[in-house]
Amino acid sequence: MNREGADMKMHTPRSRALGMHLILMLVTCLLASRVLVAHEAAPSVSASPTESATPWGGDYFPNTLLTDQDGRQLRFFDDLIKGKVVVINFIFTSCSDSCPLETARLRQVQKLLGDRVGQDIFFYSISIDPLSDTPDVLKAYAQRFKVGPGWKFLTGEFADVTDLRKKLGLFIEGVDNGRSKDHNLSLIIGNQTTGRWMKSSPFENPWILADQLANTLQNWKQPSVEENYANAPEIRPPSNGEELFRTRCASCHSLGPMDGQGIGMRSIGPDLIGVTRLRDPAWLSRWIREPDRMLAEKDPIAMELFERFDKIPMPNLRLDENAAQSIVGFLQEETDRQQPLQAAQTQ
Repeated sequence: MNREGADMKMHTPRSRALGMHLILMLVTCLLASRVLVAHEAAPSVSASPTESATPWGGDYFPNTLLTDQDGRQLRFFDDLIKGKVVVINFIFTSCSDSCPLETARLRQVQKLLGDRVGQDIFFYSISIDPLSDTPDVLKAYAQRFKVGPGWKFLTGEFADVTDLRKKLGLFIEGVDNGRSKDHNLSLIIGNQTTGRWMKSSPFENPWILADQLANTLQNWKQPSVEENYANAPEIRPPSNGEELFRTRCASCHSLGPMDGQGIGMRSIGPDLIGVTRLRDPAWLSRWIREPDRMLAEKDPIAMELFERFDKIPMPNLRLDENAAQSIVGFLQEETDRQQPLQAAQTQ
């Protein structure tokens, strides 16, 4: 064998290896180019920014079929919450516990928000007792509380409503037993477009709820332009009795002509200035603690109040004797402040 032939045999393995290496590099470049092209084309088929920014879309919420107080059938996602700012709670109209309180509190929030309810903010109260709460019953309930436009009272199949409550986080496993006082009383408020949702207590201050619905959930990325807190007036700390009154009683009762800056709900319950001078202390304390029993016993004063105020029952908030006495004490103090005894005696 000559030298040239020997050199060709020696270099052939290296040449083959180099060739394979070049082929692999070429294939890699081709694959990379295809991935790049696919990546650049992806935005044309991807979800919209709103859908990709939040999981709270049609894939999460059930599109439960519900019926409102006017007999119209609506889908929970498509018709009620899609693209809207909403407040949702679950009630049953025969409730003698906290449901009336919650409805009364939301009525105050609705009044604060005015015409915005039904335009860019929507209220939904969904019954957990569909067998009893027919559309006609719900309509009568809404009329007793004098609710305005933009607030729907809804019913549906029990199993469907239960599933909806679980999806919204308003079902308590092991405690919740449907049509009873042991159901979750929380509200849920949110903006479906942005995916911002939060729970709220039925005892929440109505101004706070109204601000969350009108501002926080609407334009939450905008900085506040309100006045500086340094200029805020000093606020005296409330007594225990006043705190209980403001969180438990003020949804239905005002306390003098200036109370609540015009949103005292005299149409739901009486104004309570002077009540400690009008009622026997023992009767008043018991009425605060167990109004349902007094109505069941057909107490004459209790029945007269029930009839006068559209048959809306005074809710039993399970307050003890000390809490009742604290409220009575605050009512007495506020009566004495607004109507000094001498002036009251000359009237």
